[in-house]
Amino acid sequence: MSTPRDDEPDYRFTLANERTFLAWIRTALGLVAGGVAVHQLVPGLSTSAARTGLAVLCLSLAAILALTSFPRWRRVQTAMRRGDPLPRSPLLIVLTVGILLITVFAGVLVISG
Repeated sequence: MSTPRDDEPDYRFTLANERTFLAWIRTALGLVAGGVAVHQLVPGLSTSAARTGLAVLCLSLAAILALTSFPRWRRVQTAMRRGDPLPRSPLLIVLTVGILLITVFAGVLVISG
C-alpha cells in the first residue's frame, strides 16, 4: 500500500496560491466596506429598507468569501503537495452571481432614486 505524496511544491505555486487567497480576502473586505458605506453614507439613496437590503447583500457575500477562502486555499495547497489535480470551486459562480445581484439591486435603486 502506497502512502500519498507530500512533496513541497515549487515556491512560486505556493505564493500564487497565497496571492489568490489574499485576493479573496481583499474582495471580502471591499464588500464589507461597500455594505457599510451604502448603509451609512448615502441616506438619499432610496429608502432605509432598500439600503439595508443592499448592505445585507454585500455583507452576506463578504461573509461567504471570508468563510470559504481559507478552506479553498488549503485544498489547493494539499492538491499541489500531492500532485493531484487542482480542485474545482463553486466560489467563482457564487461570487459572480452575488456581484450581479448587488449590481442589479444598486442599479435599480439609482435609477428609481
